[in-house]
Amino acid sequence: MSSQAILVENLTKSYGRFKAVDGLTFEVKEGEIFGFLGGPNGGAGKTTTILSMLGIII
Repeated sequence: MSSQAILVENLTKSYGRFKAVDGLTFEVKEGEIFGFLGGPNGGAGKTTTILSMLGIII
C-alpha cells in the first residue's frame, strides 16, 4: 500500500476579486509521477498552486 507524498485539499488563492486557484484537491502517492498541465500563456494556476504548497505565498 502506497502512502501519500502530497495531499492538497480545497486550495483556494485569490488576488483581489480574481481567483487564481479555486477549491483544488488532489493527492500524489509515493512513487507516482505527477505533472501540471495548462496553457503556455499562463492563467491556469500552476505557479500559484506550487508557490502556495511551498508556503512562499499564503
